Amino acid sequence: MAFSNVLGQERAKRFLAKVMAREKIPHAYLFTGISGIGKTTTARALAMALNCRQAVDGEGCGHCMPCRQLKSGNFPDFLTIRPQGRNIKINQIRDFQRTLSFAPVSGRYRVSVIDRAESMTAEAANAFLKTLEEPPPGNILILNTTESYDLLPTIVSRCQRVPFQPLPVDGMIDWLADERDLNVETATILAMISAGSLGRVLLMMDNDFLNKRKDWLVRLVELPGLSNEKAFAMGLECAEEGGKAGNDMSEVWGGGLRDMLSVWETWYRDLLLVKIGGMDHLIVNVDFSSELKNMVDNFKIDNLWKSVFILDQAQRDLHQMRNTKLVMEFTVLRLNELCARVG
Repeated sequence: MAFSNVLGQERAKRFLAKVMAREKIPHAYLFTGISGIGKTTTARALAMALNCRQAVDGEGCGHCMPCRQLKSGNFPDFLTIRPQGRNIKINQIRDFQRTLSFAPVSGRYRVSVIDRAESMTAEAANAFLKTLEEPPPGNILILNTTESYDLLPTIVSRCQRVPFQPLPVDGMIDWLADERDLNVETATILAMISAGSLGRVLLMMDNDFLNKRKDWLVRLVELPGLSNEKAFAMGLECAEEGGKAGNDMSEVWGGGLRDMLSVWETWYRDLLLVKIGGMDHLIVNVDFSSELKNMVDNFKIDNLWKSVFILDQAQRDLHQMRNTKLVMEFTVLRLNELCARVG
């Protein structure tokens, strides 16, 4: 995977090209940004450029043995550490440190990606800090995280920060049309919902996400007409369905409760946009535009803001493993109450 194959992220690619032009390459980088926007793909492109036997202008050739191995996922000097469950644990870091004590197999650079680096336990983070302070030669360390403030300041200070931006909607639509043969309407819906994450779009496609999303939005269309008893029952039903889907706490967009709540949040954001007379092309749920415009008079602007905050808090509560049924029952009841207060 060469830099030229990374969608967007021109600023990050330019920075890394300048880095590779130096005599001494920094050993640690902090790639920041939401998931699914090319951080790991860029790390793989960096590994290809550093280990390629015929690199030209900072790009891997794609044909030599290291390049072919990286493209197939079999390069022995490209390592990835991911959370075991919710965290990266101390034993994972210790095993990693033992690996780093050996020279790279390729004879040049070993590139290691610490994915969701913020999930390191305190013990794991402190152990990893020692590796950053005294890195073995021939090793490049890349920490992927959403925000740098989620990590120990002492870790952040020892890394070159490389910010990654959400991908532009138009670029994703073109890519989906060209690479996945999607029609423009479907590609637009997926790109708008994804918040700039192509990785999320691909996961949505693998999990029949659009059909699930329609079911979730139909519930919101029906919500203003429900009694408190029926709204309570709806919350309970959502919790039970989410449990059956396997409510993964990570951002997988596979159809769990957090995915549903995230879609609901875009719905209230769209209602707010319509309420204030925003431009139609900014609507996320474009295929529900008529429903949004028909419903908007049922809400006050303040209540729409409150609804967005309620849904954001509900997602946080689920991430913290709070009682799923209570979270969903409270959330749906509160949303019902707010949409019933017509202004």
